[in-house]
Amino acid sequence: MSAPQTDADLEWLTIDDDEELVWESGPDRRTLLPVVLIGIPLSIVLIGLVIIAAEYLRVTNTQYVVTNRALYRKTGILSRDVKRIEHEKVQDSSYSQSALGTRLGYGTVEISTAGGSGVEMSFKSVPDPTGVQQLLSEQLDRTRRGRRGRGAPQQTDSEPQAGSDATKADVLVDIRTELRTIRELLEESEGAHGTGPSDDRDRHAGAGARTGTDRTHTDDNTETNDDNTDANGNAETNANRSRTHTYDDQSSRS
Repeated sequence: MSAPQTDADLEWLTIDDDEELVWESGPDRRTLLPVVLIGIPLSIVLIGLVIIAAEYLRVTNTQYVVTNRALYRKTGILSRDVKRIEHEKVQDSSYSQSALGTRLGYGTVEISTAGGSGVEMSFKSVPDPTGVQQLLSEQLDRTRRGRRGRGAPQQTDSEPQAGSDATKADVLVDIRTELRTIRELLEESEGAHGTGPSDDRDRHAGAGARTGTDRTHTDDNTETNDDNTDANGNAETNANRSRTHTYDDQSSRS
C-alpha cells in the first residue's frame, strides 16, 4: 500500500478538520503493460502512440483516498470527477484479481452501500487489493465502535419506547372517555322512558304481593265454603234423624 501523499499531490481533496488521511493510491503502473504491447505495433500509424498516451494519462490522473471518515475517488484528465462515500453508508467491500493481476499483485476493490444498487465505488487496479480491503474493514469497524461508544444505538432504542408508552396512554384515555359517554347515554335513555332497574324491581315486587293476596283470598273462600258445606251436611243429617225418630214413634203407637 502507498504512503499518504503530500498536500500538493492531493490539492483536489477537501477534508474536515477532524478528518485524517489513512491511505492513498492509484492504479498500478504495471496495468499499462498490455496497452504498451498492443500500442507499439500500431505506433507505425501513430494510433498506437495515441492509445498509450491516453491510457497513461488515465492511470496517472486517477487517485483513491481513504480517511478515518470517508472514501474518495478522483478521475478525469481534462475535467475532474470526485466521489465521496462516508463510512456509515458502506455496507460491504470485496476485491477481485485477473490472471495477470494475480501474478503482478494488483486487483480491484469494490464497495457497496446500504440502499444502493450494486457497486457504488471501485478502486481499480490498486496494488495489494487484499491489504486495501482489510484496511477498509478495519476503518469501518472502528467507525461502528465509535458510534456505539457515543451511545447512538441507546438513543435510537429509547425514542421508540417513549413514543410507544405515550401512544398506550392516549389509547387508554380514549377508551375511558368512550365508556363514560356510553354510560351517560344509557342513563339519559332510561330517564326519558321513565323506567329503570329499580322500577322493574318494584313492579315485580308489586305483582308478587298481589299474587300472594289473591292466593290468600282464594284459600279463605275455600275454607269458608268447606265450613258451609259441613254445616249444611250436619243440619240435613240431624233433620233426617229427627224424621226417623218421628216415624218410629208413630209405628209404636200403632
